[in-house]
Amino acid sequence: MKIAICPGSFDPVTLGHVDVIERAADIFDEVIVLVMSNSAKKKSLFTVDERMKFIKRSITKPNVKIDTYNGLLVDYARAAGAVAIVKGLRAVSDFDYEFQQALINKSLYPEAETVFLCARGENMFLSSSMVKEVCSLGGDISSFVPDSISKDIYNRCKGEK
Repeated sequence: MKIAICPGSFDPVTLGHVDVIERAADIFDEVIVLVMSNSAKKKSLFTVDERMKFIKRSITKPNVKIDTYNGLLVDYARAAGAVAIVKGLRAVSDFDYEFQQALINKSLYPEAETVFLCARGENMFLSSSMVKEVCSLGGDISSFVPDSISKDIYNRCKGEK
């Protein structure tokens, strides 16, 4: 069985994330969406548990599992027997950072390849940070996030729990 890990903070999950995850699910036998904390990012808008629930409500593929981990990605990938780490790329600026990460991951866990899936044109600009910014300023995010979670995001941006 070919297992791939699709890591990210997913705060919140966007249609770009969903696209990459579901395309990976068409390639691999099993995809584990790994919700991780990113020390380089500010405080999360949603808890890890909320983000995991959002992903479960947004993904339709039966071979996608959701998990969380706070250690090194490669340690989780090794324990899961993953053969690939799947990352979505939006622009050249993404590639520089992701390429560095891929080289480090390969040196720490040579058994796994990093697979880059390019964002579709309509998702090239899309990021969780942009969604949060637009939402916090009262903008329409309905074309950026799955319908199944948009109300939750709007409510949180308005300060509701």
